[in-house]
Amino acid sequence: MEGELIQGAAQQGNFGLIHLFLQAHIVVKIVMLWLVLASVWCWAIILEKYFSVGRARKATERFEQQFWSGQSLEDLYLTLGPKSTVGMATLFMAAMREWKRSQESAIRAGFQGVQRRIEKVMDVQLQKEVARLESRLLFLATIGSAGPFIGLFGTVWGIMNSFRAIAVSKNTNLAVVAPGLAEALFATALGLLAAIPATIFYNKFANDIARIGTKFENFADEFSAIISRQLDERA
Repeated sequence: MEGELIQGAAQQGNFGLIHLFLQAHIVVKIVMLWLVLASVWCWAIILEKYFSVGRARKATERFEQQFWSGQSLEDLYLTLGPKSTVGMATLFMAAMREWKRSQESAIRAGFQGVQRRIEKVMDVQLQKEVARLESRLLFLATIGSAGPFIGLFGTVWGIMNSFRAIAVSKNTNLAVVAPGLAEALFATALGLLAAIPATIFYNKFANDIARIGTKFENFADEFSAIISRQLDERA
């Protein structure tokens, strides 16, 4: 019965994508649906990361211009204010807040440990910023590596159905196996459709975030040196 239905569908020549999905086995349907949902979610992450990474990169470049423009740290701190929540400026603001909190105690107990606390605060903030930029990238990496294999699972299942249709109908005509092969290849295509952009954009964003993280680390080292000089002068 199943072989006759598949053969009839093939004879009608209906190989549209929707029809391929509707005539597919329930297991292949689940694989297809999962891959479509994964692809949609991947593109949502790609768009979000495109704007968030770009915003962090522009904010970092803008802050570097302000920081090295020659104005005092206090003036820059007041200029940025509470609105500095993106990019390298968050490291600077966190360090300055710790510096202001430590001034009174440093005057009483000396400047021992002040620089260490400031470095620790910048390191923690750096890790937070990088973690925020890297959030949900693991999903892209997972789909990029597992998507083709999930599609291959649907392919194997579709081919199994094709051979079962041959056994049921006792007919080796291509029209018997064509629908099963078509749905199998459709599952493979969906797996690649999800995996290829996920892999490409994961590599792009990972590289961009690594560059931003390197800039953060360099700034933290430079700012730590500036704080160290100021502490030595006060001491």
